[in-house]
Amino acid sequence: MSDQRARQLVEQIATEKHSYGAALDRSAAFRELSALDPAGRRAGLRAMLAWLNAHTGPDPDGHVWQVRACLLAVLAQPLPLTAADLYDLLAWSARQEFFGQRGAPEIIQALEHYSREQAWIPELHSGARRLIAVLQTDVNRPGVSDWISALRRLAGITTPGLPLVSGEAWADTATAEIEALGARTGAAWDVLLRHCQTSAGSEPSKKWLAGAQLSLAQIGGAHFKSTVIRWVDLVDKPRTEPLDTGAPRTRDPNQAWQYSNADIVKGLVWLSAGRADHELARALCRLAQSAFRKLPGSGPQCARVGNACLWALGQMPSLDGLDQLVILKARLKLPSAQKAIAKALATAAQRLRLEADELEELAVPSYDLTTVGRRRVPLGEFTAELRVTGVSSVALDWRGPDGKARAAAPAAVKREHADELKALNQSIKDIRSMLPAQRDRLDRLYLEPRQWRLRSWRERYLGHPLLGVLARRLIWKFTRGDQAASGIWWEGELVGRDGAPLAWLDEQTQVELWHPIQAHTQVVLDWRQWLNAHEVAQPFKQAHREIYVLTDAEQQTRVYSNRFAAHILRQHQFNALCAARGWRNQLRLMVDDTYPPATRPLPAWSLRAEYWVEGVGDRYGRDTNPTGTYLFVSTDQVRFYRQDAPENSAHAGGGGYHTGLRGDQERVSPLAVADVPPLVFSEVMRDVDLFAGVASVGNDPAWGDRGPDTPHMNYWSAYSFGALSETAQTRHALLAGLLPKLKIADRCQLTERFLVVRGELRTYKIHLGSGNILMEPNDQYLCIVPAQGQAGQGAASHVFLPFEGDQTLAIILSKAFLLAADKAIKDLSIVRQIAR
Repeated sequence: MSDQRARQLVEQIATEKHSYGAALDRSAAFRELSALDPAGRRAGLRAMLAWLNAHTGPDPDGHVWQVRACLLAVLAQPLPLTAADLYDLLAWSARQEFFGQRGAPEIIQALEHYSREQAWIPELHSGARRLIAVLQTDVNRPGVSDWISALRRLAGITTPGLPLVSGEAWADTATAEIEALGARTGAAWDVLLRHCQTSAGSEPSKKWLAGAQLSLAQIGGAHFKSTVIRWVDLVDKPRTEPLDTGAPRTRDPNQAWQYSNADIVKGLVWLSAGRADHELARALCRLAQSAFRKLPGSGPQCARVGNACLWALGQMPSLDGLDQLVILKARLKLPSAQKAIAKALATAAQRLRLEADELEELAVPSYDLTTVGRRRVPLGEFTAELRVTGVSSVALDWRGPDGKARAAAPAAVKREHADELKALNQSIKDIRSMLPAQRDRLDRLYLEPRQWRLRSWRERYLGHPLLGVLARRLIWKFTRGDQAASGIWWEGELVGRDGAPLAWLDEQTQVELWHPIQAHTQVVLDWRQWLNAHEVAQPFKQAHREIYVLTDAEQQTRVYSNRFAAHILRQHQFNALCAARGWRNQLRLMVDDTYPPATRPLPAWSLRAEYWVEGVGDRYGRDTNPTGTYLFVSTDQVRFYRQDAPENSAHAGGGGYHTGLRGDQERVSPLAVADVPPLVFSEVMRDVDLFAGVASVGNDPAWGDRGPDTPHMNYWSAYSFGALSETAQTRHALLAGLLPKLKIADRCQLTERFLVVRGELRTYKIHLGSGNILMEPNDQYLCIVPAQGQAGQGAASHVFLPFEGDQTLAIILSKAFLLAADKAIKDLSIVRQIAR
């Protein structure tokens, strides 16, 4: 058979219309190809391989799938393949992005047939090693370890010495260090690593832990600890031997951790659990964050190592591991990780005979702060003063023996007190990690309410060296019998909104976090005025917190709210926000499947909230990423249910049906929104407003420059300059009081929806919801994209705001200062738009 005819048959196979998974014998071209003699089938296989190598992009019509299926079917039959044929097949297989596309069993079968009669050439050995390295990234899948073993046997690959696979920074370092040790200690490490390689399951058994004790005793506790810290900090470093993966992939195998090496890391982490050491706990916290980091086109980097870290931190006999769990609880967004953290905290609480919430409070370290937010450290003739100045800002001041300030750490300190300086800088890093975690925990107290007796509250919050930084800038509610008042810490005492001390507080007083929905409007306004007058910046919105009350429309719809329906959100950003705010959500994929709504459990209220969203678009590759995950979702209703009601798995036309494991379709009755406690309704709607306000494509200043054919342009225009949400209305109210204090006050005017800024060249309208800009006189759009981390820089950074965390407000102020001096703008892209 001629090569030309083979190519013709392959082109015919590639253009035939078949659905995914259709029987190959429906293809007349494939039937003809299969009926040829071995030489003809080999020519067809070479033609199919060439076609596949030329078509490596998306496969919306299934043509690549069809040709690949035909190739593997032909390959499964004995063929007179050459070493060059087999090398090309190995190289093609290694380039395939997904596990099920590699055809490893068929290629191994062909290699077996070849090896019976011919010896391997060097290129075949190279191709086999390359495919083995790629298969290692999927070694946890059924059958893959057998494929790897078969390839190693055929290629004659053996693994003498330590059980570490080279090519990763930590494994190469470990191998070099162990080989440099004495025979006795090196042998103990060899035995220990082989034992760690057997780490299986979610947590170690007593027998497994006992099996490592002899080796640990020979190695020594101090040496084990310092070595593990050094190695785990190298686990996430780039490979020392990059894998040649050929064609570009969504999932890069170079980012995946080698499977058997990861098992060893997992075992080492387990063996760290019995040690009370803050340095080791920090190392496990860093490793957990690396392990749970999401890889593009895949899941977390290595969840089993991350889960091992969480287990070990929860098992540490001191509180050192618990404070790292608190940090991870705020940082990790993966639902399975949050579940594992909750389990670790619950286990530790049970061991210490405490409630989990109480344990989180007690686990917050002081970081050797001597007073609230401050620490003075003498280092020779110099003194360092650490000052916590905000949720994520820590200042380090230096003074010499003459009392004069120094701009940075003196050379003498770096030379003579290097260890103390290193420990001080580590404390700063830890504080910057812990404070945002504690801020978020306090913010969650509205939906997970807690009360304290006055003495406990003073010890755990007001007087705590670290938590006091947050607690002293928040308003608290104090109750004793029939008497109640709100107060804040100021100049050494608790005062009310009138500035008078709350002298009646005693040991019987109950304390809880104050919420503006529980206060009269005048009380809220008084507190806002007090914060502005005393320039107290709250760690999150409290006095200025948005309040969401039932609307007439929600009274009419009765069991749901459409207030935040019909938005277009960036799906991945929405998913991240859900995780950060305690909502459960699944990414929507372009497959024939249904997904439950985003759900917020409210166990303290025996309720749950649901926000219904679904994927937008029908074109693979344009409306999805390469893995088929929707880029955008559209939003629908918000509903509330009793906690014991089954969760909805699909939007059954707004009917609230549940089609879960119970089999038969079951009617689920949502709760009337009027029956939801006002505080719960307000906080849930505030979360939903956050999702719409942050993840909406309407916030993208560059969206309007994409052209009239850009999807969702009508929505973008309506959102970018439309009616203000509650969050934007709060922004409006704040700016009304703030504008007269600004240097650019004479150039600014506040309208219903815009901050209008009069520049020297044009007049600009900055929308208070999206931060997007229109230019007068013809409402021409002006695109200004803030650089990463620059929203609060420049003159706007010196403006006092009574709360932290409103990035959009910071962007609006930054744009206002920029445009008020529009003649001084240097950015050519902005200058051209203004002059256009």
